[in-house]
Amino acid sequence: MERVDPHSNKARPIGIGIVGLSARGGWAALAHAPAIENVPGVELRALTASSPESAAQAGKRFAVPHHTDAAALAHDPDVDLVVIAVKVSKHKDLIESALAAGKMVLCEWPLGNGSTEARQLTEQASTLGIRTFVGMQARATPAIRYLRDLIREGYVGEVLSTTLTASGVSWGDLTFPEKTYLLDREEGASLLTIPAAHTLDAVQYVLGDFATIQATTAIRRKQVRMHRRPDELHLKTVADQIAVQGVLDSGAVVATHFRGGTSRGTDFHWEINGTKGDIIVRGDGYAGAFLQYGQVHLVGARGDESELTSLPTPDKYIKLTSLPEHGSHAFTVAHAYAQIVDDVAHGTSVVPDFSHALSLHHFIDSIEESAERGVRVEL
Repeated sequence: MERVDPHSNKARPIGIGIVGLSARGGWAALAHAPAIENVPGVELRALTASSPESAAQAGKRFAVPHHTDAAALAHDPDVDLVVIAVKVSKHKDLIESALAAGKMVLCEWPLGNGSTEARQLTEQASTLGIRTFVGMQARATPAIRYLRDLIREGYVGEVLSTTLTASGVSWGDLTFPEKTYLLDREEGASLLTIPAAHTLDAVQYVLGDFATIQATTAIRRKQVRMHRRPDELHLKTVADQIAVQGVLDSGAVVATHFRGGTSRGTDFHWEINGTKGDIIVRGDGYAGAFLQYGQVHLVGARGDESELTSLPTPDKYIKLTSLPEHGSHAFTVAHAYAQIVDDVAHGTSVVPDFSHALSLHHFIDSIEESAERGVRVEL
């Protein structure tokens, strides 16, 4: 349903309030704020941060009103959509507050700290009839949407198999003070729940759902050094090696491996092999290790072609030209916001919502079950 300004009879921008926008940096400042600035139909209207002092600093930097807490932001009449961009362990309370205020919610993935929280949030939103969105922006990446269409149009013929290897930089042998929570299983922000889940969701977006999986996980580095403090060690209780293999509904065979740290070889490589051709998705430097950042390049060959050639993203997939396709974390997030604008205006559901997120949480549960029990799981 289109939102109309009663004084002008024109659609007015969706007012955004961000929980977790700091003047000192972070994902909201790096990706969300510049994305909103470059997307017609959305407008940053308010923010809050980790403390009143931090919120005041951010309000000055981004030139918008600031609130001392998330509840006050949610009740701001100028805010239509509350964006949750903080640690996953804090998501539930903040989302509940926004839903109670009757506001639409865009939450960064993971939705909750485990599937139980995700189910509770999904049920609350459904009961209240409030629109929800989840930041699974790999699906909004122009190159990934182009890849999906290439597969559907038969570029590789019938997909026989796919293999993918990716690094999880934050789960290596070195950490930073502000990132130690990533090492704690209780925080819900692990190699499995963040980069692996984002990537496996995108694999299914492009190639179709898994029918069965079998997984192996391990903690190979149990202690992690602190940056610039070599004698300070932190215990890691989350897996830093994750192998998920299986079969898709189509019959295609899948083999994926997510490894903590970085590689001297490649930090991201995704190959799709078919009866008529092959496509490879290559990561673009450090950011390319995380598919949800959208920093990837496609190359392919088919038929009698023996050499891989570049498959640049056609212009029709790129809705925003004010941000570069490569080198900007805001590019993919901006395309997700553009999809939100269209969804709200036309009543469509292109952007993943809480229900989709709950399904992905259950998929993560299946991976953990398979790894813990050493069995194949049917989905």
